[in-house]
Amino acid sequence: MPPYAEDPQDAQNPGAGSDPRRTAFAWTEAAARQRAEAGLVRTLRPRPAESELLDLASNDYLGLTRRPEITEAAAEAARRWGAGSTGSRLVTGSTRLHARLERELAEFCGFEAALVFSSGYTANLAALTALSARDGLIVSDAGNHASIVDGCRLSRAETAVVPHADPEAVAKTLGAHPDRRAIAVSDSVFSVDGDKAPLTALAEACRAHGAGLVVDDAHGLGVLGAGGRGALHEAGLAGDPDVVATLTLSKSLGSQGGAVLGPARVIEHLVNAARTFIFDTGLAPAATGAALASLRLIVAEPALADRARTVATTLHRLLTEAGLTAVRPDAAVVSVRAPGPNEALRWAADCRELGVAVGCFRPPSVPDGISRLRLTARADLTEAEIERAVTTIVRTAPEGARA
Repeated sequence: MPPYAEDPQDAQNPGAGSDPRRTAFAWTEAAARQRAEAGLVRTLRPRPAESELLDLASNDYLGLTRRPEITEAAAEAARRWGAGSTGSRLVTGSTRLHARLERELAEFCGFEAALVFSSGYTANLAALTALSARDGLIVSDAGNHASIVDGCRLSRAETAVVPHADPEAVAKTLGAHPDRRAIAVSDSVFSVDGDKAPLTALAEACRAHGAGLVVDDAHGLGVLGAGGRGALHEAGLAGDPDVVATLTLSKSLGSQGGAVLGPARVIEHLVNAARTFIFDTGLAPAATGAALASLRLIVAEPALADRARTVATTLHRLLTEAGLTAVRPDAAVVSVRAPGPNEALRWAADCRELGVAVGCFRPPSVPDGISRLRLTARADLTEAEIERAVTTIVRTAPEGARA
C-alpha cells in the first residue's frame, strides 16, 4: 500500500488504520495535495439565475440561451411532452419533437440524416465506438477534445495520435495500414486555441486510403459556414458519403444535447449499434424544443454567425495591440496565453472581481501544457461590452503575460 493511503487522522489514532472503511479512499487526500501544489484545483461555482457579470466564459456563442423565444419554446415543450423523455430513444424516449429536430438539423447542415443524443459527449462516444472495430484503426489529432479521446479508448480499436492539424501525418499513418478499416477524427474548431482543422486536406488524405472522416463540429455550428451551417458546410464536405459530423446543441444553439449527422445508412447503424444511444435516456423535451427554436432562429437571422466572428477578431486585435499574446481566432474562441496555471487562475479571479467572467484553461485540459484565458466572442456583445472586457483583461494581466 502506498504511503499516502493512510488517512492523516489515523496517524494520531494507531488503531484506526486497520479499519478498511477509513483507508479505502484515503489516497484522495494525497491527490488533492498534489493538485494544490501544481495549481490545478478545480471547484464548482454555482451561478445565480441573474448575474451582473459580463459573460465571456460560456459557450453561448450566439447569445440564445436567454432569448425569450427560446426559453418559451423550452417551457412549451415541457408542458406538452413532459419534464423528461421517460426512457431511452428506442423505448419511449423519442417524440415527434426529436424527429423534427433531427430532420431540420440535417437539412440545415447539409447532411442526409441526423440522430439526437443526450449530449455532445455521448454523440462522440457513439460515432467512434459504432463506426470502428476492434481490429480497426482510428487516427486522432493530438488536440482533440476529451470526448474524442474517450471514444477512441472505448472503441478498442488501435488509436494513432498524430501531430495537431497535420494532414500529411494522417495520410502517412493511414498508408501504413492499407488493409484495415479506418477512420480519422478531428475537431473542426479546437476548443483550446480556437483554430480550425484543415478539413479539405484531411478529407483528401482519408479518400486516398479509403478511410472515413469523423469531425466534431461543436465549435463550428452556428459560427462558420453560410449562415452558421458549420465548418463542414464551409469546406464543401457536408453530405459527402464518407463524412460524418458530430456536434452539440449546448453551444450556439443555447440548449443541451448532441447529434450525429451523416449518410442515412450510418445513422441507421448507430440506432442499432451505438450503446450511448440504445441504453441512454433520450434528450428531455425542453432541451429538444429549445434547440429546435434556436435552429429556426439562426435560419431567420443568418447575420448572427458573422457577428460572432467579428466580435472574435475585434477581441483578438485589441488584446494583441495591448501587448498580450492571443491566438488569432478562426471562429468564436479567443485564447490568451498566461505565464502559468496559478497565474491563469488568479487572472481569471481578478477579472471576475471586476465584473467580467472569463474561462481559465489549465493542464490537463490543454494538450500543450500552456495555461490560458479562454474568451467567448458572443454575437450579442455590444461595442461597449467588448471595450470593457478588454480593459479589464489588460488591467489585471499578471507579470509575464505580455509578449
